[in-house]
Amino acid sequence: MSTAKGEHARLAVIPARGGSKRVPRKNLRELGGKPLLAYSIIAAREAGLFHRIVVSTDSTEIAEAAVRYGAEVPFLRDAQLADDVTPVSEVTLDVLRRIDPGERNYTQVCQLMANCPLRTASDIVSSYEQFAGSGADAQLSVVRFGWQNPWWAMRRAEHFALEPLFKDALTQRSQDLPPLYCPTGAIWWVQADTLRRQRTYHIAGGTGWEIPWDRGVDIDTEDDWLVAEVLFRMNQASRASVSGG
Repeated sequence: MSTAKGEHARLAVIPARGGSKRVPRKNLRELGGKPLLAYSIIAAREAGLFHRIVVSTDSTEIAEAAVRYGAEVPFLRDAQLADDVTPVSEVTLDVLRRIDPGERNYTQVCQLMANCPLRTASDIVSSYEQFAGSGADAQLSVVRFGWQNPWWAMRRAEHFALEPLFKDALTQRSQDLPPLYCPTGAIWWVQADTLRRQRTYHIAGGTGWEIPWDRGVDIDTEDDWLVAEVLFRMNQASRASVSGG
C-alpha cells in the first residue's frame, strides 16, 4: 500500500455484514472460485492508493476470509450497526472514528461495497483522479440508465391507472432527453472531515463518477447474482482473449 500517513492519506473501508437475507451468506458465496468479498479487497490492493484496507463485519467467518485475501479486520462491528436499517455510511464512519480517533491520520475515505465485485483497480484509480481533481467533498459512483428510459417512468395507481413521473418528457423522443444516472455502491469517496461532520456521503454539491454498467452491478438479489455471473464470465473471456493476442 503506497500512501504514507498524513496529507492525502487514504483509507478504504469495505462493509460486509454476515446477515444478508435476500442472498444468504452473500459475502462468502463463491463467484469464479473466490468469495464475493475477495474481489473488493483485491481491487483495493491492486489500486495502490490506500494506506489501510479495513473490512467492517460482525462475522468471524467473514473476518477470517478478509484477512486471508489481504485486508485488515481490527475489530468486529457492533450488533447495532449490523442490522437492516443502519445507513452504510454510519458503518464506514465507525471504522474511521475507531482507527483514527485523533483525526490526524486520514484525509480521504473510500467506501467499497462488497456486493459490487466487478469494479476493477483501474476503476478505483480513475474515480480517485476525478475526485481529487474536482475538489469535491464527496463523490458517488453512478451508472447511466440504459435500455429502459427513466424519463418515461410511471407509477401504477389504483385500478391499474398509469401516472407518469415526468409528464412533460413523456411525449419527447428518447434521443432528445438528457441521460440520467443511478448510484451504485462500487466506489464512494469522501473527505474524512466531511464524513465526520455530515455522517453521510449524500451531501449538497456531491459529484458523480460514471462507471460502465457492467462493472457497477450491485448484487442484492438472486437475479442480480445471475447477472453478475454472466458478466464475470464475459469479462474473464475478454481478458483471456486480449492476453492471448
